Amino acid sequence: MYNLTDINTIKRVMSRHGVTFSKALGQNFIIDPEVCPEIVRQSGVTEEDGVLEIGPGVGVLTQEIAKKAKKVVALELDTRLIPVLADTLEDFSNVDVINADVMKTDLPGLFEENFKDCINIHVIANLPYYITSPIIMMLLESNLPIKAITVMVQKEAGERLCARVGSRDAGAVSVAVNYYSVAEELFFVPRESFMPSPNVDSEVIKLSVRETPAINPTDEKFFFSVVKAAFSQRRKTAANGLSSGLGMAKNKIFEALTNAGLDTNVRAEKLTTEELFALSEELYKMR
Repeated sequence: MYNLTDINTIKRVMSRHGVTFSKALGQNFIIDPEVCPEIVRQSGVTEEDGVLEIGPGVGVLTQEIAKKAKKVVALELDTRLIPVLADTLEDFSNVDVINADVMKTDLPGLFEENFKDCINIHVIANLPYYITSPIIMMLLESNLPIKAITVMVQKEAGERLCARVGSRDAGAVSVAVNYYSVAEELFFVPRESFMPSPNVDSEVIKLSVRETPAINPTDEKFFFSVVKAAFSQRRKTAANGLSSGLGMAKNKIFEALTNAGLDTNVRAEKLTTEELFALSEELYKMR
């Protein structure tokens, strides 16, 4: 089995297949030997579970997942890395590598075909920074039978995704993540843990998917439109963003805030999920 945290081994394997790093695809490969085993350990994956890995790269994290999980399906967008992965993962019969874009993949069909004999299904990934939030939100909104999503992301993105709703660091994406899951920051990963070394540090986060959403709005789509509007003008009050984003008169917004028991000058970052829910329900009545 290849030691894929060794720089020279990585270079040798990639050179054998005529592959170079792709900056455009956000490829930064893990060279710290402690990171991947710790990701798998803290993910909670067991030998009865299936794992969808997104962006396996040269397979360093895939190897560690395969040692623990019953079945691993790794989706790799970069066609050039498919023969590399066939090489580095040849010792693992429980791994299937598919050349595909996770955002365009029939995940329900993939889950049904590959994980029907697994107790739980996890998603584990070292996500490219440029597409972190879209991938996470797609997975959370898909209503797939996912137990947890454990991913390495840019540190600032992880802090925002896991921020407590109602705190200064929270944004619309924090509310959405909290709606679908219980988020936690697991551990810090410095930039020196990668090759090539990125310009930012990373962290591993875990999103344990809720069986049912944190709240039950009358109209889920409208609730999220309220959240998006409320956070659209962070330097101003929630009322400003809501009036502009929803196309409603300020006096109506003030009335809804008052009916929800909220200060008319409150900022969105001060609102908890429950308060945003109460506000959206009042606004829904006024449509």
